[in-house]
Amino acid sequence: MAHAYVAKTALGRIVNEIEETAIAVLLGLMTLLTFVNVVLRYGFNTGLIWGLEAVTFLFAWLVLFGVSYTVKVTAQLGVDAVINLFQPPVRKVLALIAGAVCIAYAGLVLKGAWDYWAPFAGLDATTGRWFPTGFANSRDQAWYEVIDLPFPEWLRWIEPIMNEGEAYGKLPRFIPYVILPFGMGLLLFRFIQAFIRIWTGEATSLIVSHEAEDDIKDVAHLNAEK
Repeated sequence: MAHAYVAKTALGRIVNEIEETAIAVLLGLMTLLTFVNVVLRYGFNTGLIWGLEAVTFLFAWLVLFGVSYTVKVTAQLGVDAVINLFQPPVRKVLALIAGAVCIAYAGLVLKGAWDYWAPFAGLDATTGRWFPTGFANSRDQAWYEVIDLPFPEWLRWIEPIMNEGEAYGKLPRFIPYVILPFGMGLLLFRFIQAFIRIWTGEATSLIVSHEAEDDIKDVAHLNAEK
């Protein structure tokens, strides 16, 4: 079974709270919206027009939060049959290499996520094919809206800032899309944490124990008690 990493710094604890709270809230909102829509559809022959789009965005947020969360609790899947053939010092080196590759991967995905989201927020995308080398003027797409989600009245204050004073009819896309760079930033943070744990000897791999083996041990333990 996976064992959660206990944060030792204030930043780590803050990120933990953000992830765990967000996952709980997203699951609750998805369940509530889906339940309400089912009741309205089959009980009153109506429904929330924007419900499906809202649940879709919430699910996307849940997935992207979940990606970094599984790295934290070391619950991601992996195969280490070949790695286990080596002695512990060699396994540590291989784990560090794997961690470095994961950090590089998360950095590349973060760059791509920012470059995709930035124009929707009226910001500049990065230059450079693989790694950021600066910022370039991007076409301002802050006026782009989602399809069905209505624009909340309490957010009208952003119209002069983001849309040159023009009124939004629907929720601007930069709001639900912000999870792309934020989620990938969390993923990069978690991979850096994992790399440091391996470097300092607190962990030996990015992979946790195997679920099937753990289940067998649990059953054997229960049988031994009988």
